[in-house]
Amino acid sequence: MSGIGGGQQDVDIDLGGLFRAVWERRTRLLLATVCVAGAAFVTAKMIAPQYQSETRLLIESREPEFSGSNQLAQPGSDRVFDESGISSQVQVLRSADLIKQVARNMKLHERREFDPSAEPSALSDLLVMLGVRKNPLDLPPEERVLKEFDSKLQVYQVEKSRVIAIAFTSEDPKLAAAIPDEMAKVYFSLQSGAKLDSNSEASRWLEPEIANLREKVREAEAKVAAYRSSSGLLPTGQTENFATRELTDISSELARVRGERANAEARAKGVRTALADGRAPDTLTEVAGSQMIQRLKESEAAVRAQIADLSTALLDGHPRLKGLKSQLEGIRQQIRAETRKVLVSLENEARVGQLREEQLLQRLNTLKAQSAQAGEEEVGLRALEREATAQRQLLETYLARYREATSRTVANATPADARVISNAVVQSNPDFPKVVPITVVAALATFLVGCVVIMLGELFSGRALKPVSGAEPEDFGQLTPILAETEPAEPMLALADVADAAEQDLEPEKDTEPAESDFSIEFVAAHLLDRNVRIAVSVSPGGDEGSTATVMLARLLAEEGQKVVLVDLTGSACPTRLMAQSSSLPGITNLLAGEVAFTESIHADRFSEAHIIPQGNADARTAMRGIERLQMIVDALTNAYDLVLVECGPADATAVSKVARREGTEIILSASSVSDERIVELLTDLGEAGFRNIVLMTGQRESDPDFPHRRAA
Repeated sequence: MSGIGGGQQDVDIDLGGLFRAVWERRTRLLLATVCVAGAAFVTAKMIAPQYQSETRLLIESREPEFSGSNQLAQPGSDRVFDESGISSQVQVLRSADLIKQVARNMKLHERREFDPSAEPSALSDLLVMLGVRKNPLDLPPEERVLKEFDSKLQVYQVEKSRVIAIAFTSEDPKLAAAIPDEMAKVYFSLQSGAKLDSNSEASRWLEPEIANLREKVREAEAKVAAYRSSSGLLPTGQTENFATRELTDISSELARVRGERANAEARAKGVRTALADGRAPDTLTEVAGSQMIQRLKESEAAVRAQIADLSTALLDGHPRLKGLKSQLEGIRQQIRAETRKVLVSLENEARVGQLREEQLLQRLNTLKAQSAQAGEEEVGLRALEREATAQRQLLETYLARYREATSRTVANATPADARVISNAVVQSNPDFPKVVPITVVAALATFLVGCVVIMLGELFSGRALKPVSGAEPEDFGQLTPILAETEPAEPMLALADVADAAEQDLEPEKDTEPAESDFSIEFVAAHLLDRNVRIAVSVSPGGDEGSTATVMLARLLAEEGQKVVLVDLTGSACPTRLMAQSSSLPGITNLLAGEVAFTESIHADRFSEAHIIPQGNADARTAMRGIERLQMIVDALTNAYDLVLVECGPADATAVSKVARREGTEIILSASSVSDERIVELLTDLGEAGFRNIVLMTGQRESDPDFPHRRAA
């Protein structure tokens, strides 16, 4: 869609028109396609074949078998083989030193393929003499071989992998396969040699460093032992010394003594409370657990049993009973005495615990002071230990590296960090040129380019554009400048007068086609198509009935694929009512009055692909002042439409001459329901006015069930 002029036209591409244009030019298009395909085939056949082979390397960290389990790669050891590391290896394979070594090994300087400048052609010598080209022989042979070798070599990283491909192109398929393999061998040799040099240098550097570190470690450890002895920081474990360990033991003992004292005090308090309350002391755990009290309780129980036994036979005053009761009371006093002894024992135990606690507290305070002093001294000790540990770890690391580097100074002890996963294969089919694909692509490209050129020509000419249904037509921007440059002319015949001029006679054309036809709408449409008529002026002496037939003619031509526009110059606006969406749309009168843009006056037919410029709603007098523009408007419409059909209604020859002034304009006499005498008069009148191309249209179309709107007009 594109905006046109000031009306922002909505247009669409006529795909059918584009394909028709291509089909009409199919002969030239196919001829050009065949010629280009033949030229491509011959050219591809004349080119010397080139063969390409490829070797693939996998970049990975490789260690010698004797390195042992202690030499296993640590996490991150392949960090040099990330994306940038692989790219670096690609550049190594393309390095000049490696290529020169391969060229020397395979004696490529003896092959003319790698030094074509050694035998220059006459044209090359002439260009050198004229100064257009530098003399290639000025370069050393090795440089010339290197330049040619580099042009045939491709080294690249396989996407998302650690694989590097080495591809080489040559006229000799065996040489194309041998060079990538030789490059891999030279690359492995260079990589192994670099590792050997690195290990030798590392071992030479590590020897004096290790000797120096051993002395430093010995001195650091001696300082630690001397400081520990002078400070009395005797070690008792991994993380504590003697003072710290003793402080810990005293603290634990103090906690235990406090617990025991508290327990003794609680038990003594319980016994004391029981005695004060008069409760039986044997209910207390401390009392019941005493063996003496247990024996007294057994004696008490035996005496009670005797008293109970004798009470059944003796009175209370019996000496025997009195003796037993006195014995029972004595046992109870002994129990109370033993209970007090238990209480005193518990109190003594609590006092002893208190004294022990006080002693431990004194010792604890003393150890705290000693521990604080020991902590300050340990600061210096730890610093010395850290220094000794660091020196010892560095020495161990250097020793491990030295052993590893020494073990790899032997030839073949350090394999390259790469291995061949695919050797080059001698190719039987050339890599270039591919004759059939080149020919097919050239033919297809020529065909497509030709189609595009034809379609672009149709689009730029406007023939392949059509308006969207219900909107204005396509690209008429080229018409607007014509109208803009046209100045208003002197007053001419008003459209109202044209509409009223229906009383004149017309003279028939002398060359009018024979009357074997029925002069139907189909006949007139076929006549216009056969003669490729661009402008047709319809005169309808019968009024709206003739205008209706003209509308049907426009719709029939649109159905035949023609781009048709109907200009309504009638006084009754019959075509406008039949075709336009509304009778109040801007039209020819608005256009002549200069009130609207050119494209705003063109509208789509409701029932076909035809377009209409309706009568409009501008003032007739204002439009009359621009009547001279009418012929320019009609001429401009021919640039965008196949046929411009002007409906004048019942106009006379004078009014028709205002429109049909261009040579080749066809006059259609739409004389439905008009008498033969009247038709003769009208033809005579038009003939006297100088019109020769006159077509009579008197028949009507039959109703078509598939298109009911054809008769709706």
